[in-house]
Amino acid sequence: MNEKLPNYGGQAVIEGVMMRGAKAVAIAMRAPNKEIVIQTEPLSGIYQSQIAKIPFLRGLLALWDSLGLGMRALTLSANTQTGEDEKLEGPALYLTIGISLTFGIALFFLAPAVVGQLSERFLHWNAWWGNLLEGVLRLGLLVGYMLLIGQMPEIRRLFAYHGAEHKTINAFQAGADLTPQNVSTFSLEHPRCGTAFLLTLVLISVLLFSLLGPLPFFWRLASRVLLLPVLAGLAYEYIRWTSNHLNNPFVKVIVKPNLALQHITTREPDLEMLEVSIAAFNAMRSQEAFLQPLEDRVQVA
Repeated sequence: MNEKLPNYGGQAVIEGVMMRGAKAVAIAMRAPNKEIVIQTEPLSGIYQSQIAKIPFLRGLLALWDSLGLGMRALTLSANTQTGEDEKLEGPALYLTIGISLTFGIALFFLAPAVVGQLSERFLHWNAWWGNLLEGVLRLGLLVGYMLLIGQMPEIRRLFAYHGAEHKTINAFQAGADLTPQNVSTFSLEHPRCGTAFLLTLVLISVLLFSLLGPLPFFWRLASRVLLLPVLAGLAYEYIRWTSNHLNNPFVKVIVKPNLALQHITTREPDLEMLEVSIAAFNAMRSQEAFLQPLEDRVQVA
């Protein structure tokens, strides 16, 4: 069978998994009463537009996918666990998201840029070495942060659901029956993982920022924020290319760091977690079948 399989993706949420297809997204969560709660919705038409097919621009769509859909899914899962009385919404929600994004940009992009600038000024390093130090520090902060938060029990469970998401998609791509027992045998690694995207983005940032040469302090900081969309586009195309050429011996070598880093952000899920992940995947597939044009459904039938 030579039919190309869809590039399904997903994300772990609090006590659950979000699965995203080309036309629909589904979120399955284990509620406090132990029942699985599922929410599905169609994706915006932009996911089927020409923008989603244009190289580099589609990387911006992937970035929005991670930020927009991801934050919504996390918020929904958090509200499912806390109930109506403690629901996070409205101004409090937007403030929380704003603070989180600001913290992330400041920690992983602006702080290393400041250190790089100081190294050039006081150690008299040239711009290339300053940018290299900045990139190494950015990578160290990223890995260190993931290792640190991974020690928290709540985050360990989140990482286990991340593993469940990977295993479910891997099982589907292998044509296996989606039962918890079957899915549990598949790999925690996936070439299109968001963790791989982040590592690629950081590594590309070293090269891109080095090409800018020496910059005044203000423009050095501004460039780190303004060029984030460019980095996202480049990183997305790299991940897309490598995931489509995994049989190439060279590609197998260069993706090893990306796959290895995923072992920080994934854990082995239990069967109940896999049940939730499978429920999210099946719900997403059902919603996509429902959204398929009527004439296509007739032809398939």
